[in-house]
Amino acid sequence: MAKKKAGRRKKSEKMASAIDPHRLYELSVQSPETEVRFISRRFKALRGRPARLLREDFCGTAAVCCEWARLHRDNQAIGVDLDPDVLAWGRRHNLTALNPGQFERVSLLEADVMTVRTAKMDVVLAMNFSYWLFTDRDSLKQYFRSVYRSLRKDGVFFLDSFGGYDAFREMTEDREIEEDGLTFTYTWDQAQFNPIDNRMLCHIHFSFPDGSRIRKAFSYHWRIWTLPEVRELLEECGFRNVTFYWQGFDENDEPDGRFRPAKKADADAGWICYITAER
Repeated sequence: MAKKKAGRRKKSEKMASAIDPHRLYELSVQSPETEVRFISRRFKALRGRPARLLREDFCGTAAVCCEWARLHRDNQAIGVDLDPDVLAWGRRHNLTALNPGQFERVSLLEADVMTVRTAKMDVVLAMNFSYWLFTDRDSLKQYFRSVYRSLRKDGVFFLDSFGGYDAFREMTEDREIEEDGLTFTYTWDQAQFNPIDNRMLCHIHFSFPDGSRIRKAFSYHWRIWTLPEVRELLEECGFRNVTFYWQGFDENDEPDGRFRPAKKADADAGWICYITAER
C-alpha cells in the first residue's frame, strides 16, 4: 500500500468523525482475499510449487499479510512500511483478529523498502500502485534492484498498475459502497496532473448519508509509470518473463474480476492490471 497521509475530520460531523479512515480504505480499495488467491495460484502455475514466504512492501494496515497467513498453516508474511501509525493500526485491528498460530507467522517492520533486509522471499509484492511514489527512473530502478536481491532464485515479484486515457485527466469518480454494515461514498480525485513529467496528485474522500464528509482522507504524490517503462526497468534489473494480466468482462460488459495473461489489450478509458516479474 502506498504511503498515505490521513486527512482532517470535522468533529461536528457525526459519521465522518466516528469512522476510522483506514477501515473505510480497506472496505473500498482493498480485496486481500482476491489478491492472495491470485498470488498463490499464479506462483504455483509459474514455479510448480506453493509459495510460503511473502513480503508485502508498503503494507499499510497489513491486511494482505494477515490474509496470507490465513490461507495456509505454513504461510509466513512480512509487512514493511515506514509509517508507524498505520502499522500500529494494523497490529491493533488486523493482527489481533488472527488466531495464535496465524499471529506468530506475521511480522511487521517499520523500515524503508529500499534498504530493508529480510530472509529470501518466494514472493514480494507492491500493490495499490504503491511503487509510483518513486517519481524518477533512478529511484524506481533502485527499488526494483532491492526487490530482486530479496527474492529466492525462483522468486516472483507481483505488482499492479492502472492506466487508460482517463488516467491522464484531472477528474473525480464516485463509487457507492455498502460493506460490513456501512454505507458511504468513495471518491477518487485526480486533482493535478502534469503531462511533462507524468506526476500527479490524487486524493481519496469519503462521504456519508448524514451529509458529513472526510476530505483528503488519503493523498498520493505519484508518477504514472506506463507498462513499457515498468517492463524495461524490471528487465534492466535482471527480472525475466515480465507478464501483464488483463481483467476480463462478463456478458454485461462489466469487469469479471478474473485476470489473464495478455500481450494485447483494448485502449479503454480506464484499466487495472497485475504484473509478475520472475527472478
